Amino acid sequence: MRIDFLKKTMGVAVAIMLMGLPSLSLAAQDKPADNMHILRDKIKADKKLVVATNMELTESEAKNFWPIYNEYQKDLQKINKRIIALLESYAADFRSKSLTDDKAKKLIDEATAIEQAEVNLKSSFAPKLGKALPSIKVARYLQIENKIRALVKYDLAQGVPLVQ
Repeated sequence: MRIDFLKKTMGVAVAIMLMGLPSLSLAAQDKPADNMHILRDKIKADKKLVVATNMELTESEAKNFWPIYNEYQKDLQKINKRIIALLESYAADFRSKSLTDDKAKKLIDEATAIEQAEVNLKSSFAPKLGKALPSIKVARYLQIENKIRALVKYDLAQGVPLVQ
């Protein structure tokens, strides 16, 4: 089944991606920048393969879909950078035990703003996708994106300790 392929492929991709995110443990691991660039490229390719395998696009659908997909991923990357910055900020405060109420409030506000940005992005791209694909395939694509993001967020949540 194709969803099994999604789980297996994205499980590996998530594990690789998490190596590039800030470690909240006491022993942070540094990776050479070139290796991280290679890993990010691999994740993008793996994700695209998962999408392609599960979408079952016709040639004309693919011609219309992939430019929208690429634009969506570009905008999604901006959100991902915000998530990384948020995690890095929290990690720094966690390690130094310097999280104050003010800093916590800023983290809450940014986390909420990031979630809203994700909703806004999906809302703005759904009509674009609807012009390129039948609604069933738009729903499928958004479902795939949702599953991938849920896997990533689940793995991130496991690695982020509770505020103390």
